[in-house]
Amino acid sequence: FCRSGLYPIALVSIAFTSTHTSHTVTQMSAALSSMGATLCPTAMPHHSTAAPRRARVVNVRAEVAPTAAAAASASAAVTALPNARPANDLMIRAAKGEPVERTPVWLFRQAGRHLPEYMQYKLDRKKNFLELLKDPKDVAEVTLQPIRRYNIDAGILFSDILVIAEAMNIDVEMPGGKGILVPHPLTGPEDMARLPKTVDVEDKLAHVIEAVKEINRQIEAEGLGVPLIGFSAAPWTLMYYMVGGSSKKNTDSGMRWLRDHPEASRELLDTLTTVVIDYLDAQIKAGVHMVQVFEAMCEHIDKESFVEFAYPCLERIAKEIKARHPGVPLLGFARDAPYGLAYLQRAGYDVMTVDAAIGGGVARGELEAEARAGGGSPGQLQGNFDPG
Repeated sequence: FCRSGLYPIALVSIAFTSTHTSHTVTQMSAALSSMGATLCPTAMPHHSTAAPRRARVVNVRAEVAPTAAAAASASAAVTALPNARPANDLMIRAAKGEPVERTPVWLFRQAGRHLPEYMQYKLDRKKNFLELLKDPKDVAEVTLQPIRRYNIDAGILFSDILVIAEAMNIDVEMPGGKGILVPHPLTGPEDMARLPKTVDVEDKLAHVIEAVKEINRQIEAEGLGVPLIGFSAAPWTLMYYMVGGSSKKNTDSGMRWLRDHPEASRELLDTLTTVVIDYLDAQIKAGVHMVQVFEAMCEHIDKESFVEFAYPCLERIAKEIKARHPGVPLLGFARDAPYGLAYLQRAGYDVMTVDAAIGGGVARGELEAEARAGGGSPGQLQGNFDPG
């Protein structure tokens, strides 16, 4: 779970802290803990009136902002989508830094053993995890299960971090208990010839885009009234797996590529960044209310390489998505990289997600320090929710 705002949103996701919020979070934590789930808070915005967030970011956005006519057209199109204006907009307001009456909560790891209905659904459908992802109806059902059970304040798209890799002709397997496997990774720059120069996400990832629409149709039909969070893996994470890395083996593969093939690495990361931007753009157009960029493999990149290779991709994603969809909150998560919080904020992300690698108070302090240095106010913080 996560929590959002200047103090934690809850992931489980949560916003603001107050006596009422703490009580709510404690109850949620106890309930989820009994199911084997984990909560992670996200800080929410303060009730005080803050200066505009980071003048330099605002200036950049002004230069690339769409015309008034284009913005009005886009707004009208979004309004026509199902669940376009969810009744429970706590998470949306928290992510934007607006005052909220309590901390919103959402479940990051929505599918898993803590949900007996998910385990039963897989058995009934006779499908494994990756097979479920191919059918929008299955994706919608799994996305909605934790919303029904826990009465949380947002849902997150049921998907996988490597769908972009699959769209780029990389085989992905997930045998039970062994994590993600890429049986035929890129062994050197010469293997990049296997990859397409461009990816039409509306074609290659059409099932995901349709799933977003189906989820919102079901949210509306069931009267659940919550927003939907979309997401994508970030470019470094995608590259890490595509060149043979995994959570358990070959953990040096990504750094070895950066060291031995720096120019090819930049080329690959640049291509992946373009696809991630188009993928998030398509999700937003299909109806997600905010998106998270998930840099899951920061454990396997040092800070110097993160700044040189990964950060420029994250910054480009933020600038382009904000240019195309200035009103859509952008969440960033650099897992296992506490130093990444300030970089994400500097890049223009609205909500920074933290894990157990750093305490919430320390994380808040780092965001405030970075904001002061840039002449603005800090963004929101979510994650690091203690289920105990």
